[in-house]
Amino acid sequence: MKSPDGGAGKGAKGAGRHLHGGKVTYAVLILFTIGSLFPLVWTAIAASRTNTRLAETPPPFWFGGNLFKNLDTAWNDANMGSALLNTTVVAGTIAVGTVLFSTIAGFAFAKLRFRFKNLLMMLTIGTMMVPPQLSVVPLYMTIAKLEWTDQLQAVILPTLVSAFGVFFMRQYLTQALPTELIEAARVDGASSLRIIWHVVFPAARPAMAVLGMLTFVQAWNDFFWPIIALTQNGSPTVQVALTGLGRGYIPDQSVIMAGALLGTLPLLIAFVLFGKQIVGGIMQGAVKG
Repeated sequence: MKSPDGGAGKGAKGAGRHLHGGKVTYAVLILFTIGSLFPLVWTAIAASRTNTRLAETPPPFWFGGNLFKNLDTAWNDANMGSALLNTTVVAGTIAVGTVLFSTIAGFAFAKLRFRFKNLLMMLTIGTMMVPPQLSVVPLYMTIAKLEWTDQLQAVILPTLVSAFGVFFMRQYLTQALPTELIEAARVDGASSLRIIWHVVFPAARPAMAVLGMLTFVQAWNDFFWPIIALTQNGSPTVQVALTGLGRGYIPDQSVIMAGALLGTLPLLIAFVLFGKQIVGGIMQGAVKG
């Protein structure tokens, strides 16, 4: 017998079914996965070989037996222990500061009314068009006057908030945070700080997770400003410390690759541990948006 609603019954019956991709879809996904993993796998292969073997043709395509030796050499020559700690402090502080300040500023631009709001938003977006190389000289002069050269705060403070972060949070909160919810909180007597803590932050949590992840990775991999503000003998980050590897008439590429592998492993471990929460935040943000 047919259901009274005809086609609607079939639609309701198939609503709970999982959609499966075809062979072409899986083939494309496999190719993209291989292409994404190849640089990391090649870095590990090169780090396990000798410099002489890497110079041969064809290059090696499987692991050798010098991985731990090269890792030990890179760890000691570049003082990677101190560099990893410095980079963790720098990237973590920048990520937390960017997420915190960008969320507050994004909330103000999205939901509050004040004079010159649109003009200030345009100026904020306009700063994204300015190449960072133009600000290096005045920024370094400021850091030198504050006597912060070769100190971690010289890298942290200039990047505690970003125009992209403000714009990103403003766009998200415009749709994800109902104005009625803010008005109800004000009627109940909540202050601005309490509204931010109990209303804005919970609503913006998915976007905050995505912004924090992107900012942390960017700060971890940043090289341009840290190489100017820091030195290898002072308080280097990972990217600055890696510049000291492989020096000589013939650079040892295997040791350089081992150092690059050491600098990448913390990011991989963080994604393995928090990948589910990160992807869940992205998906939740996409649904709300």
